[in-house]
Amino acid sequence: MVDEIRFLSERVAKGKLSRREFLGRAAALGVSGVLANSLLAEAARAEGPVKGGTLKAGLNGGQATDSLDPALIGFDVQFIFSRQWGEQLVELSADQKLLPALAEEWGASKDARTWTFKIRKGVQFHNGKEMTPADVLATMERHSDANSKSAVLSLLQGIDKIALDGQNVVFTLKEGNADFPFIMNDLHLVVQPNGGKDNPNEGIGTGPYKMTMNNPGVRLGGEKFANYWRDDRGFADQIEIIVINDGTARTSALQSGEVHIINRVDPKVVELLKRFPNITVRNVAGRSHSYFYCQCDTAPFDNNDLRLALKYANDREEMVQKVLGGYGSVGNDTYVNKLYPLFTEMEQRKYDPDKAAFHYKKSGHSGSLLLHTSEVAFAGAVEAAQLYQASAAKAGITLEIKRHPSDGYWSEFDKYGFATSSGAGRPTQDMFYSLMLQSKAAWNETHFFNQKFDQMLVQARSELDADNRKKLYADMGQLVRDEGGAIIPMFSDFIDATGPQVGGWVSDGNNQSMNGYALSKCWLQP
Repeated sequence: MVDEIRFLSERVAKGKLSRREFLGRAAALGVSGVLANSLLAEAARAEGPVKGGTLKAGLNGGQATDSLDPALIGFDVQFIFSRQWGEQLVELSADQKLLPALAEEWGASKDARTWTFKIRKGVQFHNGKEMTPADVLATMERHSDANSKSAVLSLLQGIDKIALDGQNVVFTLKEGNADFPFIMNDLHLVVQPNGGKDNPNEGIGTGPYKMTMNNPGVRLGGEKFANYWRDDRGFADQIEIIVINDGTARTSALQSGEVHIINRVDPKVVELLKRFPNITVRNVAGRSHSYFYCQCDTAPFDNNDLRLALKYANDREEMVQKVLGGYGSVGNDTYVNKLYPLFTEMEQRKYDPDKAAFHYKKSGHSGSLLLHTSEVAFAGAVEAAQLYQASAAKAGITLEIKRHPSDGYWSEFDKYGFATSSGAGRPTQDMFYSLMLQSKAAWNETHFFNQKFDQMLVQARSELDADNRKKLYADMGQLVRDEGGAIIPMFSDFIDATGPQVGGWVSDGNNQSMNGYALSKCWLQP
């Protein structure tokens, strides 16, 4: 029976049998929809990419205020669209290895203070001009300028100088940094003509798709760039992103065939979606965390006893089961998990209403606390806030929930003293801490300004002994866990879903939607 189904799946991949006919025959033979779809995917990969058509994605995380400037990328749609029209010097593979992209190769001095990247020749920008090392230099200068608004600025503050040497770009650092090449993969460091200094918002890059449509918060699109330099992506003739922030509407768009791919599937509907033979749920464990944050410099959250009370008042196990449906793992009020290379286990903080009540009383606070939330924060964010409200009440802590509309929630997030949020993580602790917790970091939403933490971060960055670095990161994690402003109940799987025609999908736990590359690395099957 399996041989017959495999034969039929190969006929579908060759375009000699429709998917509907295949699924009908598979059902008649008693083959489950899961196995049938698995065999189809296997056959499609064996047959190879199919070119042509318009590949469409319905995505959460788009707003009317979104910019194409890579320096300002903050949310899902900006990130995923940038992956289609732009590229970095290096690319991170699904198995956490750095691969050449716009840089052919790279190397370092023995003390990891000097890094040299050889820039690829023959790569064109979408305006027809050839990319040069000077464009790379200008890109790095723009993002590392002290007056830059780039979210990656804090990662580049360790650079002393950047210079050109023929086809090479040479970085001299203030201190050694063994992880420096990972920084060159940061999603903001899209190489642009003259570094984007002229017009960073025009969406001109070297990626597989040339931008043709940009209606922020509504619809974005691109057409295949005829002179793209590589052949392992860019299979569809056109791509289109439809912004659908409502989870139910996003699922309906996939079921109806309006789109082929959706992101941020609500874990609660996963089992339902699995019943549809034409839909494949794509979930993978990653560094993504769904959490609550309070600003450490904003009253009453500037009191650490109050922050500890909120941490003990959170029932993590309940949230993983009820909000994530088991598609995730329990958090521990620190942003890193076992998927980070130098992770150290810490004693798990558990729900303890008595300890929460003790710290709450010690804080001296009385009255309710206003918790801001929106469904756009993460799938199930409103329900998570309600569960938190109930668990905190058992400790005598009153949470008042204010629900915000999806559009505009992220643009106001720094004004909320206490709110729901989410993050995708980064490949290394240094990158994540530098972006999210260093005192001057653009995304330091908890306003965690800690001199000791900053000092350890610099020390760990230049420490070339892995065991010593691991110990420093463990100490930093403990400091964040005990004094920081994040209540992190759970690490959530990345959950996307695809329709019947999507081929080429590969699990990638670095970020949602194949680390943002789904639209350029997948194709439409007949």
